[in-house]
Amino acid sequence: MFRGRFEHSMDAKGRLSVPSGFRMELQRRSEKAPVLTNHGDHLALYPADVWEQKEQQLLDFSDMQPDVQDFQRYVVADANDAPLDGQGRILVPALLRNEAGLGSKVLLAGVLQKIEIWDPERFEEKKRMTLRRLDEIQKSVDGHRDPRGA
Repeated sequence: MFRGRFEHSMDAKGRLSVPSGFRMELQRRSEKAPVLTNHGDHLALYPADVWEQKEQQLLDFSDMQPDVQDFQRYVVADANDAPLDGQGRILVPALLRNEAGLGSKVLLAGVLQKIEIWDPERFEEKKRMTLRRLDEIQKSVDGHRDPRGA
């Protein structure tokens, strides 16, 4: 699992150092490259095994439905393999950097089975918005508990 948050610099080429604890967990989970994708206001880096489960779930939908096609396209078209280089960095493509509003300073947040990559100011704003709605969010989340206890 991934937890904690770290501020790092990303160079002009989009190379971003992944914190050592996150790197170890990525490598422990899979020998395959992690997958980087767009989540609108931020990016997400998934271990290969988690991403493959998500793709399998998408395959379970009928791709004859326009909404399914749109959803599959949205989720998968921006996904990129993001292998770690010898210095523990990933390459964040310019298109994804621009769409997520990332500059030279980024925040990496461990969120259970993924690593979120944020502009630090956007992250703080999201956190403030979440805190304002925390009671409402908690009630909503409680209604979506997995009956298996997971």
